[in-house]
Amino acid sequence: MPVIPINGQGLFYEDSGGSGFPIVMMHGFLFDQSMYDPVVAALSPRYRCVRFDARSFGQTEWDGKPYDLYDTAADCIALMDHLNIDQAVIMGMSQGGYAAIRVALKYPQRVQALVFASTYNGVDTDDVKGVYRSMRDTWLNMGADPLLPTFLTLFIGMDDAHAGLRETWSAKWAARTGEQIAAAMNNLIERDDITPEQVATITVPVMSIHGEADQGIPLALGEALYESMPNKQTILRVPEAAHGALITHAVVIAPPLIEFLDRVT
Repeated sequence: MPVIPINGQGLFYEDSGGSGFPIVMMHGFLFDQSMYDPVVAALSPRYRCVRFDARSFGQTEWDGKPYDLYDTAADCIALMDHLNIDQAVIMGMSQGGYAAIRVALKYPQRVQALVFASTYNGVDTDDVKGVYRSMRDTWLNMGADPLLPTFLTLFIGMDDAHAGLRETWSAKWAARTGEQIAAAMNNLIERDDITPEQVATITVPVMSIHGEADQGIPLALGEALYESMPNKQTILRVPEAAHGALITHAVVIAPPLIEFLDRVT
């Protein structure tokens, strides 16, 4: 499995290869690049799918220092450079969506189109930040166990059909240290605001995907992000899907996603 030195990290990534147009995927908070397995299975016959583990997640060898979403954006671009990818569709879920919009702002010439999943624009309210800080401190002081039921319900949902996913991700999350999660949560809590004027400069085609039962980032926030985009083209509302719609409902999502990608690449 490839780990390459990028921006002081040992960045772990997966590349499906092939001659198709590249889609670079960034995962959400708590997840790692493997959350895209079902999506890659659907897309890789016709697209080159590249994904990586963000700092303090998965198999990336994180240097232990604080980081922000612009660091994730820089890691994305450095990986594209390493792979000789001049331009790609940038796809981001939740935290990865926060990074994707910053890739589009900082490196617009590298972005062919954007796919947002289970994400929104803006900063969290003080109340929400307080909840995040409480969760961060609980993980630091008590480990993951007190928080796993909440995260599993928010991200995967309670459907018995997803019991295997709940078991898989529960084990992965339990293995994250308090220091890793604290850095990741601080990355979210302290993120900067992206103004409407900045959004207006993002003119590439946009698709948004959002679960109708998403309680982590409610659908209305995802719709607001989509409506703010100058070149919005497709929005997919996924019935009954929680925050991790890409994981639990990939079969539903893949056909309209492929239709969008075929149109914009």
